[in-house]
Amino acid sequence: MENFTEILQLKINLAGIILSFNVKTIIMTWIVMVALILFALLARKKMGLVPNPFQIVAELLITAIYNLCIDTLEDERLGKKYFPLICALFMFLLLSNWLGVIPKLCEPTRDLNTPLGMGILGFVIAQYAGIKEKGLKQYIKDYLDPIFFMAPLNIIGEIAKVVSISFRLFGNIMGGAIIIIVVSYLVYGILLPPLLNLFFGLFVGTVQAFVFTMLTLVYIAVQVK
Repeated sequence: MENFTEILQLKINLAGIILSFNVKTIIMTWIVMVALILFALLARKKMGLVPNPFQIVAELLITAIYNLCIDTLEDERLGKKYFPLICALFMFLLLSNWLGVIPKLCEPTRDLNTPLGMGILGFVIAQYAGIKEKGLKQYIKDYLDPIFFMAPLNIIGEIAKVVSISFRLFGNIMGGAIIIIVVSYLVYGILLPPLLNLFFGLFVGTVQAFVFTMLTLVYIAVQVK
């Protein structure tokens, strides 16, 4: 059974401050990024009226997410502006969640730092979008609604969004990995664990990537309105 407590760490001493990095997560993340770059290169190679398979997948994915951004933000200008972020976020999370299906590889999203980092990124961009679209005065005023002493609760509510979406993704991916390992141990890896691996990796991984991305898009939409 895999030991989740054994983590290969890279430690760097920076002016007396020890920085620790999960080497496995870093490697898996780089694998995902390289795969996405290769997919983009293959999709744009020999583009034409008769598209290659990679171009077909890319066009379907881009069209779906682009329309989703415009429908959610209810503004074509904003949809075009935040579409690249939302598309990149979904593709990164989707491939990260699928990575665990491949033997000897694991999901970067199994490490809490990855979904938490994505959650913080979404939070910062949502706040920036709110200030950019409404102005600083109106942005601050929204936190004082309905009365000024509700501001602390409104701020806590915003921070809670980061915790919520990050732990939801982490919990589902880590929970799926634990279930697969426990079942594999009980039935000695016969038939059922591979099916569970496909279920959690492909189906649950796809759903969780979409939910995370959609919530990030909704948080941006709430701030700009």
